Amino acid sequence: MSHKIVPLSSACGAEIQGLDLRQPLNADTAAAVRKAFDDHVVLVFRGQELSENEQLRAAEIFGKVALRKKPVSGPGPGGDFDTPFMMVTNIVENGKAIGAFGDGEMWFHHDTSYYPEPHRATLLYAMKLTSWGGETCFSNMYKAYEMIPPALRDRLEGRKVLQMHDYKRRERIDVETADLSRIRHHEQPLFITHPATGRKALYVSRLMSARIEGFSRAESEEILEQLFDISEDPSIVYEHHWRLGDLVVWDNWCSIHARKDFPREEPRLMRRLTIEGQAMRF
Repeated sequence: MSHKIVPLSSACGAEIQGLDLRQPLNADTAAAVRKAFDDHVVLVFRGQELSENEQLRAAEIFGKVALRKKPVSGPGPGGDFDTPFMMVTNIVENGKAIGAFGDGEMWFHHDTSYYPEPHRATLLYAMKLTSWGGETCFSNMYKAYEMIPPALRDRLEGRKVLQMHDYKRRERIDVETADLSRIRHHEQPLFITHPATGRKALYVSRLMSARIEGFSRAESEEILEQLFDISEDPSIVYEHHWRLGDLVVWDNWCSIHARKDFPREEPRLMRRLTIEGQAMRF
């Protein structure tokens, strides 16, 4: 099956042209797509018309599809659990949200960095879009690692960072007052070695990284703020402007992503899958 790989920015991202993901890919094409994924961090497939089963089959190019997990605290964002699909939407039916993370801006984060085995990838499929806004920004964390001043990088080598998430979108959790028994959390390497590529990546995000081990609270906060600023540097960010039928796949281990604001009175609907991962290593 003939296809073309077109880089989208100097930061990361490539569009895969010429593939209809309703059709199974042969082994050579699937291998080429996986290589492009490792090379470019974010892949974009435009103009797709995918059923749930077709999106599932496309996801399996990248690994084993994961199921949604319920929050530790009980009720969580809308939609069904014990299913691979999350509907990312602001649509409400009969007074109840049909999905999760419906409205507004969302800060930079890795998906499931607070799991012992963070998911490898996320696939998001655009089904309804607003008249403006809702862009997704992806930051290349390989490049972020390279931008850390060498003296700071040496100081932080081998340390862990506490990752946690309580379904906030624009607010960090205060680790000093939080009840961790009711919040998914896990300590991860601050710098990971990517299991597939062997490259080093920074593994922090403004939304989910709470505390670096071995430092006072003040020191940890000061360092994290510096790392957040590096990780969000515009020079290493690709901003995706959605079109209906876009399927976007990103590597959760070496990128963080954020969502821009959009009109809350307009419906937006995205269908999301994730790919199982593994434990992160230094």
